[in-house]
Amino acid sequence: MGCLCNQQEISEEEKYKQLKEFIAENREKKGYLIPVLHMAQVIFGYLPDEVQAFVARGMNISTSQVKGVVTFYSYFKTSPAGRHHITVCLGTACYVRGSKKILDALEDKLGIKVGETTPDRRFSMGVQRCLGACGLAPVIMIDEDVHGRMTAKKLDKILDQYK
Repeated sequence: MGCLCNQQEISEEEKYKQLKEFIAENREKKGYLIPVLHMAQVIFGYLPDEVQAFVARGMNISTSQVKGVVTFYSYFKTSPAGRHHITVCLGTACYVRGSKKILDALEDKLGIKVGETTPDRRFSMGVQRCLGACGLAPVIMIDEDVHGRMTAKKLDKILDQYK
């Protein structure tokens, strides 16, 4: 298998060709669905329905089997990720200090819910039960940056930093 660098620069046809080669090399190996799905996600960036169907055909298994694995494991993504990932802490300290209001404000501002990506693919959003920064509660993370003592009013200024 060749280099998987700069996957967004290659055509869809080439991506399917790479995946087909990987499936052919591994189709007969028992329990190899997860590694094939992992490779598909590396190649495509996520696992849309058409890629799941392609994997199912290539491995001679049902689409529902593939979909079951994809939806069971949180590692697999069925929609494209944004350039920046926002994580809202919903741990106890953050929650009692207003993280739910921050989450609601983010959903309103960005027009997406948890697990979704903005149409311009700028942001994806998720939640976590604790980010380990309770002293700064409420906290959000954008990529690897922790933003503490958040308020809904601070969101615009912070989001503007991630263009």
